[in-house]
Amino acid sequence: MAVPVDPVTLDLDAPSRAMPKPAPVAPAVPPESPLAMPVQDLTRWSEADAHPVPGRRSPWGARAFVFGGGALLTAYGAVQMYEVVSVAGSTTWLQWLLLALFALNFSWIALAFTSGLLGFLALLRRRRPEVQAGPLTTRTAVVMPVYNEATARTFAAVEAIRDSIEATGEGAAFDYWILSDSTQADAWIAEERAYLALRARLGEGARLYYRHRQKNHHRKAGNIADFVTRWGGHYDHMLVLDADSLMSGDCVLTLARAMEADPDSGIIQSLPLIINRNTLFARVQQFAARIYGPVIATGLALWSGRDGNYWGHNAIIRTKAFADHCGLPDLSGKPPFGGHVLSHDFVEAALIRRAGWSVYMLPELQGSYEESPPSLIDVAIRDRRWAQGNLQHSRIIGTAGLKLASRQHFATGIAGYLASPLWAAQLVVGIALALQTAYIRPEYFSTEFRLYPVWPRFDPVRALQLFGITMAILLAPKLFGLILGLLDREVRRASGGGVRLVLSALIETLLSALIAPIAMLVQSGSVIQILLRRDAGWNPQRRDDGSIPLADIVRRHRWHTILGLVAGVSAFAIATSLFLWMSPTILGLVLAIPISWASGQLFLGLALKRAGLLMTPEEREPPAIATAAKAIEARNAALGYDDADGLRALHADPDLQAGHLVFLPPAERRSRGAPQADHVMAQAKVVEAETIDEAADWLNAKEKMVLLHDRALLDRLARLGG
Repeated sequence: MAVPVDPVTLDLDAPSRAMPKPAPVAPAVPPESPLAMPVQDLTRWSEADAHPVPGRRSPWGARAFVFGGGALLTAYGAVQMYEVVSVAGSTTWLQWLLLALFALNFSWIALAFTSGLLGFLALLRRRRPEVQAGPLTTRTAVVMPVYNEATARTFAAVEAIRDSIEATGEGAAFDYWILSDSTQADAWIAEERAYLALRARLGEGARLYYRHRQKNHHRKAGNIADFVTRWGGHYDHMLVLDADSLMSGDCVLTLARAMEADPDSGIIQSLPLIINRNTLFARVQQFAARIYGPVIATGLALWSGRDGNYWGHNAIIRTKAFADHCGLPDLSGKPPFGGHVLSHDFVEAALIRRAGWSVYMLPELQGSYEESPPSLIDVAIRDRRWAQGNLQHSRIIGTAGLKLASRQHFATGIAGYLASPLWAAQLVVGIALALQTAYIRPEYFSTEFRLYPVWPRFDPVRALQLFGITMAILLAPKLFGLILGLLDREVRRASGGGVRLVLSALIETLLSALIAPIAMLVQSGSVIQILLRRDAGWNPQRRDDGSIPLADIVRRHRWHTILGLVAGVSAFAIATSLFLWMSPTILGLVLAIPISWASGQLFLGLALKRAGLLMTPEEREPPAIATAAKAIEARNAALGYDDADGLRALHADPDLQAGHLVFLPPAERRSRGAPQADHVMAQAKVVEAETIDEAADWLNAKEKMVLLHDRALLDRLARLGG
């Protein structure tokens, strides 16, 4: 038998304050309009279940160019490496292993080169996208999932996006949703305060909604699924944002019109540029994304065609198609390879494409923005979760009915994280071969008859040539982006002129080269942890600029530094040539602590900004949407919602109490005889407390969340003295 949680007998005769009558509060959500979202079967698929689409040609020419060209380059590199290691006429097993690792690593950069070259050639022609006109006839929900985020920023973004869309004259076609999965009481109450304030400021007809989930089941994917299954029937499309997303009204309108004009489209992805960053690391990322990103994205869009990918945000989705085909199953087993799907976006794109709906990118579309983590450590924390999500796709890549390109997207993501341990393994094997040459007596005469001895050695000239070819292929996509930037007068001028643009590219390349070996070890460690079945969990991302304490930096990078010192001393002792060959890797590792410290420093990023270096057009002339959002954020921050204690704020504001009660979903039911420990403790502490300060100080984080979901405990809290 089940009973409601709320009806709890409390001592209401305890000392209490007079309760002012609050103003009536309207609900935060409209009536539900459910859509069924069946869980998809990954083992079976019938084309009869697919959306019928007219015959469209896949971009096989572009794919042949990218993958055929990549294969030819890899074959050439492998042959050259074979010539390097087999110059003596025979090859040891270590040399064969080095050759195999080199071929795998070389294939990765070869594909990036051919894809970048394809994008470069396309951008040289630089055609302006056609702008569609006409009023919208469909409805779109602009949804922002949040998870313990600063409300000053997220609500500023929503308000700025709404204002920008309203300015287009098509505002009536859009509703705006903040979908909260926050698990911290202070964050939840701050969201409600910010929502009530924004709704009051916008007035009736704002079409602004807020929903908080009691349990963040399946995290962001579950957050979106909850919206779709409860209110998705109201909308033809949904525009999914991230907590750091910004999109101009014109950009949103273009996506909505593109979706209307293409009835076979399921997901249309924009290319978000990084803005608003000031630390050294973030400005390097911002510059690279702006100058090199379009080259990579355009190449990807061309060979993917309508078999594209979805990055989880800044994209528009056909709601009914998503509901019909993107219900994600739980994978058998425990995390990190089992459980709920962590990197859900790739999987949703693959499943909706399996069903016949098109998925593609509009890389030329302007007005889509995001932010980046402020430091190397912050990106490493995010990367740990991404690594787990991508490696988990090894369980999904064989899903029945997927398009070949969808499987390639999965393979690319998996390879992106396996590349680091493969690179590390190649370095280790190279050192082992150098040790073998220096200290192990060679076998000059094998069992086979030979007129001359076998000298185990490398071809240094060919090795140097191969190194040069490898570096050229690795750096070519950067060069392509730089050339396009120099040819574009607006980009060149906004980046500080041609000289500063070239200097900025050199600075970015140098810093990226120093960071690369650190990232290699960090990602290798992540892969090892995942293979050892360690789950990454899900923590909110740090988005604000600001340095990390030096002690934390030393703790995270001390082994990288020690390894760099050991490798440097060992390489120098073995051979000067080996030391010189490994010097870029050794230098990055030895300097790991100061590099990581510098990456999060505002003063270094701002110093380069004052010098006109690492500048982007969006930094020199900020987009209107970014300027508006920043002004609104400053106004929101002045209200102090994010700095306030949630329980004390709720206790002090009867209107907020009334709103919170209206926004609460119906109470969950629990089985009799099975009390929850957090609920029992929360009840006991609130009953015993005489003042709000006592209650706020006594309750722990989980107990506060229990209290905020319990109407009886909330009533008791409201009656406590100040």
